[in-house]
Amino acid sequence: MTEISKQERPASGGIGGPAPRPLAGRSALVTGGGRGIGSAICERLGAMGALVAVVYRFDQRSAQATVDRIHAAGGQAFALAADMGALASIDDMLARLDRELMARTGEARIDILVNNAGVAPNGTVEQTSEQMFDEVINVNLKGPFFLTQKAIPRLRDGGRVINISSTAAIRGRPYLAIYGSSKAALNMLTLSLSNHLGPRGITVNAIAPGAVETDINAAYVAANPNVYADFAKGLALGRVGQPKDLASIVGFIASDDASWITGQVIYVDGGSSFK
Repeated sequence: MTEISKQERPASGGIGGPAPRPLAGRSALVTGGGRGIGSAICERLGAMGALVAVVYRFDQRSAQATVDRIHAAGGQAFALAADMGALASIDDMLARLDRELMARTGEARIDILVNNAGVAPNGTVEQTSEQMFDEVINVNLKGPFFLTQKAIPRLRDGGRVINISSTAAIRGRPYLAIYGSSKAALNMLTLSLSNHLGPRGITVNAIAPGAVETDINAAYVAANPNVYADFAKGLALGRVGQPKDLASIVGFIASDDASWITGQVIYVDGGSSFK
């Protein structure tokens, strides 16, 4: 077994409890980081001490607001634009990432990759067009696949890859035909990558949220205003999730405390009945 390289990291634990900024000295890349769950993840990692690259697609203002909140809390962050469904855009973003990291840290290396960007149009099989199919697969599966592929040389040993999946991958919701399929494929990619990167001490896990109150569901909620209340009735905790509920789990998986957890799909759904 190869020995995992040790970086200059603050000690965690001890009599005084865990270090207040356990990710200090590490760098994180979070796609879809400008809004919703992604923004909450960025803020969580920033609060834990990581330098965070906030990747957004269109909404530069929201991404910059996320960066500003991280700065206001004493953290470090910067924003990068990229279309996660287009390989050329991913390549351009990574080139800019390398320049930013070199300027800020002296090396183009990252410790944490969070594949969070996604699209979730509603549609049964009959309602799914080729354009819809291609967009979902490109953003939800092709993007994470090739971004991870291109990030592997940049990832330090002992790093983290965290994919944001969905309980739709196992529930078979008729109105999420292609979305659920894309997330099921992402779960399998998670398992494959965990075995591939394990020898380097890099863990690969997926976080699968259930119903979360975020703007990715805005169109569906507008057409079904009682949807969150209806979902909450089937949850053990009696409420739908908030972005911070997912961010806290990502923070744990990114930390040293989760160094022996890999190849897992962790369902964060408030105790769904799976009905």
